[in-house]
Amino acid sequence: MSLRGLFGSFRRPASKAEPVAASTQLEWVVVGLGNPDDRYRRSRHNLGFMALDRLAARHGVTLDQRRFKAHLGRCEIGGHKVILGQPQTYMNLSGEAVAPLLGYFKIEPARLIVIHDELDLPAGAVRVKRGGGHAGNNGIRSIIDALGHGGFVRVRIGIGRPPAGHDAIGYVLQPLKPEELEVFDSAIERAADAAEEIIQSGVERAMNKFNQRG
Repeated sequence: MSLRGLFGSFRRPASKAEPVAASTQLEWVVVGLGNPDDRYRRSRHNLGFMALDRLAARHGVTLDQRRFKAHLGRCEIGGHKVILGQPQTYMNLSGEAVAPLLGYFKIEPARLIVIHDELDLPAGAVRVKRGGGHAGNNGIRSIIDALGHGGFVRVRIGIGRPPAGHDAIGYVLQPLKPEELEVFDSAIERAADAAEEIIQSGVERAMNKFNQRG
């Protein structure tokens, strides 16, 4: 895929998305984690943002609502009403956006999907998980702290461990080279697929589909 195709997901398409408002009909919240500063836009730590952008583009959504310290948009996926969001708090404080968002829309944490990068998975792997710890991801740590538990669904995009002698913080925050972004593009696509599968078919079926090794 060309770089133009890859970064097309960052340009917000025209949309007829409904304004974000409280509704008892809303069923899911999908959040992509990352850092809002433009210098981090192409980093491993922003793969959650990239996947959320990809999902939004598929459904003609602009994330142009500014509430709960997040950029939000609303759509339907498989007949289910969904809020898509990107916290603007920086990764380490993601819970400050996610917890109020769930509270306002009265969405149970079990219907929260968080897309994020993970060091403990091989680069480019995509896995679905329900519950568990934070595995060293400070965005997930913040959400667990804010909610009081980890009982939400995660779509994890593997980034692998840094090479020997390289600092983990620099590894996740440094801009990716164009050829590295090309490699991650298929993982971004699969992460968006996984979020859709969870919403349409349930967590168990998504885990069976996306957690196959090999």
